[in-house]
Amino acid sequence: MPESVLEKPLSDQSRNHEGAVSHESSGVTQEPLPNARGLNQASPIASGLRPAPAAPCRLCPPGFFAAVQRTSGAVAGSVPCRTITLSAESRHAWRDYVDRHPDGTLFHSLSWRQAVREVFGHEEEYVLAVRDQRIVGVLPTFLVRSRLGGRMLVSVPYAVGGGIIAADEEAAEVLAAHAVQRAQELRCNLVDLRHQRAVAATLPIAEGYVGFRRQLPSRPDDVLEWLPRKARAAARNARDKYSLEASFGDHHLSEVWRLYTLSMRRLGSIAYPRSFFESLIEHMPDQHWTLLVRRNGRPVAGLLTFLHRDAVLPYFVGMTDDARRYSAANFVYFTVMERAVAEGYGVFDFGRSRRDNHGSFDFKRLHGFTPRPLEYQFYVPPGRRPVPLRPDNPRFRIARRVWSHLPLWMTQVLGARLARHIPG
Repeated sequence: MPESVLEKPLSDQSRNHEGAVSHESSGVTQEPLPNARGLNQASPIASGLRPAPAAPCRLCPPGFFAAVQRTSGAVAGSVPCRTITLSAESRHAWRDYVDRHPDGTLFHSLSWRQAVREVFGHEEEYVLAVRDQRIVGVLPTFLVRSRLGGRMLVSVPYAVGGGIIAADEEAAEVLAAHAVQRAQELRCNLVDLRHQRAVAATLPIAEGYVGFRRQLPSRPDDVLEWLPRKARAAARNARDKYSLEASFGDHHLSEVWRLYTLSMRRLGSIAYPRSFFESLIEHMPDQHWTLLVRRNGRPVAGLLTFLHRDAVLPYFVGMTDDARRYSAANFVYFTVMERAVAEGYGVFDFGRSRRDNHGSFDFKRLHGFTPRPLEYQFYVPPGRRPVPLRPDNPRFRIARRVWSHLPLWMTQVLGARLARHIPG
């Protein structure tokens, strides 16, 4: 569910792909992966960040790159790790590595990359860490040139996930060093790495966001009883008392987007353009559900959900102003949970929330989800002062208030233009 001015709830998606991976075309094969860890998504832009002093740079002290270089090859029996840029020949190897890595997310996928490129036009650099002709890590980044926040190197924009995934600490540090160096070369104010858990000891952690994931029951008929009492009662009332009806299909996309923009306006937040929705489902035809909920034939709520591995992740949600009285939000998520179980998915990923966003935070907890800290990492080059693109930034307070009273069509048009400068 939408959280605030500059963020949207998200998802993690696309089913597990096992198997071998050696691509002669790229000359790169897969490194055995570490033990599986839980997937989770989330990340604020510059959440709670403090700029590094002009000199010296505490976040990247003298000798940083040298230290990384010294650790290169520290893994027993390995040769030094190096970085290469994604090419046409290495695309398959990238996909395979992301699909097989326990921390790989939808936001590491080339499908997400394509949608962001098409709609927002940001320059991107997708980097692979390679050791002895094997991929041992990847890092997707976009250069966001924002009139509000300055230059930012973001992994990944318009997403709650991304960042570095790697087979070992050495590879993670090499990729972190690459991101830091690129940020300095490009005169960025900020490097924003949205991995769920810290992977680079050399970079600080951005605190303030939590993720919500929960194992689903095994049978669709058990979903209602699986919900806590209050959430269960609300979903039952929406279905039985208020007669809400659900329908899936991409033909609902325009209406779902309209409802989403309505919700974002109510929150004083910008909405992403419809073209982003269209591009995402085009490039992920089998990794999404489009849901519309009606009452007496009138649309009251909509949701675009993404699918990844064993998880469903509700991403863009929208509702009418009166939807709350019908418990439409409870019904929307209950409906997706039921379908997820029926189709064999095991995890419901409720995305992220800020700890201080009590509306979203409390709603997810009332559905039985336990918050887990998200360990986004960041880097601020010396002398730079990033602008926190967060709803609680006093600079945006008046703008949010005005935004919520503008005509819907105006927020749709202006939001499509502003979204390029606010990477979410």
